[in-house]
Amino acid sequence: MEHLIDEIKEGSIAEEIGIETGDTLLEVNGKVIKDILEYIYEISGEYVEVTIKKSDNSIVIYEIEKEYDEKIGLEFKNPILDKPNACKNKCVFCFVDQLPKGMRKSLYFKDDDSRLSFLHGNYITLTNLSEEDIERIINLKISPINLSVHTTNDELRLKMIKNPKAIDLMPVTRRFIENDIEINGQIVLCPGFNDGKELDKTIMDLYNLGEKFNNLAIVPVGLSDHREGLTKLTSVTSDDANKVIDQVEEYQKIFMKERNRRFVYLSDEFYITANREYPEYEDYDGFPQIENGIGLTVKFNYEIKKALESKINSNFEGKISIITGISAYSNMIEIKEIIEKEFKNIEIDVIEIKNKFFGEKITVAGLITGRDIIEQVNVSTLGEKIILPDVMFKDRDESMEEENIFLDDTKLSDVENKFKKKISVVKVDGYEFIKEIIK
Repeated sequence: MEHLIDEIKEGSIAEEIGIETGDTLLEVNGKVIKDILEYIYEISGEYVEVTIKKSDNSIVIYEIEKEYDEKIGLEFKNPILDKPNACKNKCVFCFVDQLPKGMRKSLYFKDDDSRLSFLHGNYITLTNLSEEDIERIINLKISPINLSVHTTNDELRLKMIKNPKAIDLMPVTRRFIENDIEINGQIVLCPGFNDGKELDKTIMDLYNLGEKFNNLAIVPVGLSDHREGLTKLTSVTSDDANKVIDQVEEYQKIFMKERNRRFVYLSDEFYITANREYPEYEDYDGFPQIENGIGLTVKFNYEIKKALESKINSNFEGKISIITGISAYSNMIEIKEIIEKEFKNIEIDVIEIKNKFFGEKITVAGLITGRDIIEQVNVSTLGEKIILPDVMFKDRDESMEEENIFLDDTKLSDVENKFKKKISVVKVDGYEFIKEIIK
């Protein structure tokens, strides 16, 4: 198997010894590499031999001496060096099944690949693993694994995931933990299915697996307007959210005393839905589940505060328009007031976008489409500077030439042309946000 090198990291070993973008990896330590896991395992040693085919088809073997586990700086066109494993489940809450017709093909692909779990934090159900896959993860010490749990009740998990292998959850999980594979867990909470006493059981079953089960995230089910023919589900209501917060906080108190960390964490949507204050910054124990939206708002606010404490000066005077979703709107209003108080010559207009494309039950900024922005923003009221969060562009097909493309295939440039203004795309990071505000 040949693997095309797409990028060489600046200042890396690969750059230093002369490997170039467009070269092809043939072997590592005399072995043909099946996928990214084997590659990572083979290059981990202090002495590595890398066989490369150059653009002129000549073959060069590079002998590399380095620190143990030091990367050599190769990035590949196909990041997993293999075809991704497709999901064989029919989960009742699957958002891909709720997509409207006519979107780009790549968005309908459901992965359930342990390699993507290790590389990019994707969550897997374990239903796609063969005995060979399990042994390989153990032998190569692939850790951590991000695990979609949802429930530890075999019968209920079978009902929710609709795959006979769903009942293998606890045996396989125990096997990983016994072999020092660390696990991060996730629950998609579906009212009437895995809440209440079922949630009690799941939390305790996972906690009792020991400290190798690092943490557990709970996120609410997301329901679009495109659920024709799918299992009937209900959204998390304010009453549901309050009950779950109270339930989880009791466990957090116990776990904090026993292990000095809270173990189980709730996504920001629960606090927004319940109209409750977020936990304190320290209550997130270093934000191990930030990619799941666990503590994202608290971390962002903390970074804003710290950035402003440095008493920076603004080079910008005028009006700034910030476009966001319903979930983040009220918090962004608070941020607006803080910034306007600090910088008297800056005016901020926060624009709330309702999700017409997927349905108004979907309130997160990451699922806002360009079409909804174009249709809902009054161009005449826009400021000199316009800011969008980068999460609106995270699901991108590798074949796309333009970086910033919304889920509905609207390009950022389409929105800019409509507004006749440039738009800044900013990370959900308080320091980066303030830099963009004042420059």
